[in-house]
Amino acid sequence: MFAKLFQKPTQSQSPPPSSQLDGTSRRSMTSADLAPRVAVHYGIPSTASVLAFDPIQRLLAVGTLDGRIKVIGGDNIEVLLISPKPLPFKNLEFLQNQGFLVSVSNENEIQSSITAFSLIIGTNYMYVGDEYGFLSVLKYDTEEGNIVQLPYHVPPNLIAEGAGITLPDQQSIVGVLSHPCSCGNRVLIAYENGLIILWDVTEDRAVHIKGYKDLQLKEAMTVNVSDNQSQTSVNDSLDNEEAEKEISSLCWASPDGSVLAVGYVDGDIFLWNLSVSNNGKDQKTQKSPDDVVKIQLSSGDRRLPVIVLHWSSNKARNGCGGQLFAYGGAEIGSEEVLTILDLDWSSGLTKLKCVNRVDLTLHGSFADIIIIPNARNKVDNSPETSLFVLTNPGQLHFYDYASLSILKSYGVKNHSVHSSQYNSVIPTVEPYMTVGKLYIIGSEGNYFGALPQISTTESNNIIERIYIGGYQDGTVRIFDATFPVLKLVAVLGFEIKGIQVDGTSGSISALHLCSASLTLAVGNEFGRIFLYSLQGNTHETVAVVTETKNEVHHCLPEERNHCSAIFSISTSPVCALQFATSGVRLVVGFQSGQVAVLDTRSPSVLFVSDYVSSSRSPVISLAVKTFPDTHEISVKKPDSQTESESAKEITFALTRDAHMTLMDSTTGNSSTCSTDDSNMSSQHIEDEDMQHSNVDNKTVASQILICCEEALYVYPLKSLIQGDYNFVRELKLEKPCAWTTIFKRDAEKYGVILVYQTGEIEIRSFPELEPLGKTSMMSILRWNFKNNMDKTMSASDKGQITVVNGCEFAFVSLLAFENEF
Repeated sequence: MFAKLFQKPTQSQSPPPSSQLDGTSRRSMTSADLAPRVAVHYGIPSTASVLAFDPIQRLLAVGTLDGRIKVIGGDNIEVLLISPKPLPFKNLEFLQNQGFLVSVSNENEIQSSITAFSLIIGTNYMYVGDEYGFLSVLKYDTEEGNIVQLPYHVPPNLIAEGAGITLPDQQSIVGVLSHPCSCGNRVLIAYENGLIILWDVTEDRAVHIKGYKDLQLKEAMTVNVSDNQSQTSVNDSLDNEEAEKEISSLCWASPDGSVLAVGYVDGDIFLWNLSVSNNGKDQKTQKSPDDVVKIQLSSGDRRLPVIVLHWSSNKARNGCGGQLFAYGGAEIGSEEVLTILDLDWSSGLTKLKCVNRVDLTLHGSFADIIIIPNARNKVDNSPETSLFVLTNPGQLHFYDYASLSILKSYGVKNHSVHSSQYNSVIPTVEPYMTVGKLYIIGSEGNYFGALPQISTTESNNIIERIYIGGYQDGTVRIFDATFPVLKLVAVLGFEIKGIQVDGTSGSISALHLCSASLTLAVGNEFGRIFLYSLQGNTHETVAVVTETKNEVHHCLPEERNHCSAIFSISTSPVCALQFATSGVRLVVGFQSGQVAVLDTRSPSVLFVSDYVSSSRSPVISLAVKTFPDTHEISVKKPDSQTESESAKEITFALTRDAHMTLMDSTTGNSSTCSTDDSNMSSQHIEDEDMQHSNVDNKTVASQILICCEEALYVYPLKSLIQGDYNFVRELKLEKPCAWTTIFKRDAEKYGVILVYQTGEIEIRSFPELEPLGKTSMMSILRWNFKNNMDKTMSASDKGQITVVNGCEFAFVSLLAFENEF
C-alpha cells in the first residue's frame, strides 16, 4: 500500500546484501537469541474463577478459566503461572507452608475425570473422587517433584459393602473432606444423589451414613431465616415428596468434625450431626431427629443452588456455633449477595438459632470466596475472620474483621459494606490508562528523590529504568522499573494552584521522555503540551506559551512545582511527541495534521507547519534524525528547488492517510510525499543508528523502517532525504500488522518485533527482515489482541515489550540472555 508513496521502480531490483546497506559487514541476529517469556505481571485476569490461600506464608492464589494461576504475596510481589493447556481449574489448594500449590483442571485424570478433591492438612497427601465413585489417595513427592498415586483406593462397591447399602451404578463423588480430628484416617464422601458417608480408611468401614432416607424422620427441625428473624418449626417430614437431594456444596461446621453443613441444588442447607459416641462404635444405624436441621435462606419455591459454603467457628460457643458463609439459596431473580449467618446451637442442634444474618452486596457476579483466619479476639478468643471475595470479571475484594463486625449492629439484612479492592501496582482501568511508555535511563541511573508525591521510592534512590503511564483523568504516573517489583515514584497532575489555564485536565494522549535531560513532555486531548522536570528541580515560575505570546506565572510559595512550561498552540489533540537536540527541541504532531517545533529552553514556538495532509489527517508517528555530514543534506522546498541546509536534524512525520513529510527541524522547510491510497492505519516510523568500530565515528550509516498494515519497507536515510524514494528492501505481510519496534541484541545485532492484529508476535532480523521466530499473546499470556491495545504498547531497545489488557499489565522479554532486571 505504501509503495506508491516512494515511486517504486518499474524494474524489479533484487535486495542488496545487508553489508551493502550500511557499507560494512556485521552479524545478524539468529533464532538462538530469542526466548519469549513473561518477566513481570500485575493485575487479576478477567477469567479468574477460584481462590486458594496459605495462612502461614500469606500467599493468595487465583486460578482462571484459561489455565493461568496468579500468585500474590506481600511487598507488591506477583507471579503468573501458566499451565501447558488453557483449561479451567476446578480446585486449587496450597500445601500449607511448603511452597507448593496443587491444582485440578478439567483434564486432570487418574483413570477417569476428577470430580472432588481435598488435601489432608499438614501433609503431602490428598483425597480425590472421580466420576465413577472411586476414592483414591495421592501423594506429592517433594524429592521427585511429581504426584504419585498410592495403592490405596476405595471402589464404590467396597464402600457399599462396608456401609451395608446399595449404590447406583456410576454414582460420581461430588465432594470429599478429610476429617479435621482424625489425622487423615477418616474422610467424608458425598455422592451426587445426596448420600453422605464418613469412611474410616484404616478399618475400611463406614462410621456414618446420611442421606435422603434420613429426611423422612418425624419431628425434624427447619430454621427459616428469610426475613432476618430466626423462625424454627417442627415438620412432620422434611421432604415427603423427594426421593433424592442433589448435593452442590459442603463444609465442616465444627472444629471437631461433629457437624457437617451441606448445600443442595434446590437451595436448601442442612446441618448434619456426625458426632461419634465415646465407644467409637458405628453410628450408621442410629437415626433420630437430632441428626439434621434444615436452614432456608428464602421462602420462595424456586431458589438458586447453594454452590459455596464456608465455616468459621466461634470458640466462645465451645464449637457449637460460628459463622456460615453461603452463596446461593436465594430466590431466583433476586439480587446477587453473599449471605453470612451467625449460628448458635449451644443447647443442642435441634435448638439451633440464627443470631444474625448479613447479606453482602457483590461487586459483579460471584466467582469464589476464601476465609482468612486472623489473630484471635482478646475478649472471647474467637478468630477474627476476614475474607476475600472474587467476582467477575477479575475483581478481588477484601472484607476485614472490623467491617464485618460493624454489620451486626444493623437492623436490616442487606448491606453494602466497605471493602478494600485489590488495586494493581500499575493501574490500567481505574483510572483508565490511555498511553504507556518504557524508558531506559542508563546503566549509571539517575536520581529521582526530589519528585513530588513519592510513594515507595526512598530519596536519592538510583533508577535505571522507568515506566510512565498517562491516564484518562489527566494524570501521569511514573514507576521505578529497575527491578521486577515495580514501585510508584510519583503521580503528576497538571492543574497548578493559582494559575488558570484551560484544558489542563484533559485525557493524556501522548508522552515522551528525553533521557539526556530527564525532561518529560506530555500532550493531552485538548492540545496542551506540558514540560516536566524529573531531576527534582523545582520551578518558581511556569511559562504559558501560545503562538503569539509567552506569559510567566509565579507559583504559590508552598507549591513544589516541577512543571516548567505549558504550551497552548492548538485545540487539536496531541497525537505524537518527539524530543530532538538532546531535549532542546520538541516536535509535536497534532490530530489536525499539523506539526509544531518548540524550543524547550526559551520556552517558545519555533514554527507550526501547514497541514501535512490536505485532508488534515492525524500525524500518527514522528522520528527525528541527526546527521553529522550536514553538507550533504538537502531538503526540497515546496517550489521543487533544492537548497543546502546547515540544519543537523530532519523530522519525519507520517499521517494516517499515507502522507509523509520530511522537515528541517530548524527552518521548517519541508518536502511532502503522498499517495492516492488513504486506508493507512497504525503505522510506526522507526530509525536506528548502526555505528561500527572500523569506521570513523562521524560516519553514521542509517536506515528508516516504514511499517504499515500490509508491508514493511527499508530505506537509506540519506537517499530518502535527497529525494530518492526507492526502497532497498520490501516485505509483504500475510496478516495485518498493528504495532512494530526495533530492538538490538548488542551493538551489532538488530531485530524487528511485529505484533499482528491476530495477536501473533513475529521477530525478524534487521535490516534483512528474515524471520527468526514466532510466538503469540495467547501462548505467552493467554490474551487476545484487542482494539487500541497498541496505544499502550511500548518497548525498550533490549527487546522488552510492555502490554496492557483490561486489568492486566505485563513485561514480555523476548531475548535469551542474562536476567535484564
